[in-house]
Amino acid sequence: MTTSQKKLEELDRLIDGIETAMFTTRRHDGHLVSRPMATQERIGDADLWFVTDADASKLDELVMDPHVNCSYYNNKTREWVSVSGVARIVRDKKKIRQLYKPDWRIWFADEGGERDGSADDPRLTLIFVEADSVVYMKNDKPRPLVLWEVIKGIVTKSEPDVGEVRHIGGGELADR
Repeated sequence: MTTSQKKLEELDRLIDGIETAMFTTRRHDGHLVSRPMATQERIGDADLWFVTDADASKLDELVMDPHVNCSYYNNKTREWVSVSGVARIVRDKKKIRQLYKPDWRIWFADEGGERDGSADDPRLTLIFVEADSVVYMKNDKPRPLVLWEVIKGIVTKSEPDVGEVRHIGGGELADR
């Protein structure tokens, strides 16, 4: 069994290697909805930051129910991450400037005036996800061995051994 710190370091490497998360919220009708969102610069061990438009419907969903899931999958390594947590809407201009990247302009086109896609654009809104629990699969095997395990599983109709599923719970996350 790995230590909490080692698991948090593994988690950081996994998420850093997968830029886009499927960000899941609960709609007003109770159904879940996921959409791809780019994870922004990491500031805490398991906490996540995302940027969105101030008029996005996901913000209404977060007001109604702030519980979210952010999932990641790396097709090359078969590694995956599932982060469950509570989201908070952040409109703090200092934090927006701290996390701002020029490539945000792709999603916030220049509409004139202060709606110019810069760090001061009033549309820019952050979503902070404080992780409550994390489940992930870490693969320490070379890719050919992973492919062999998948093929072997298909032939033998057994579950392939492609990695180890690990958990990071509330106590480990609180101690970071």
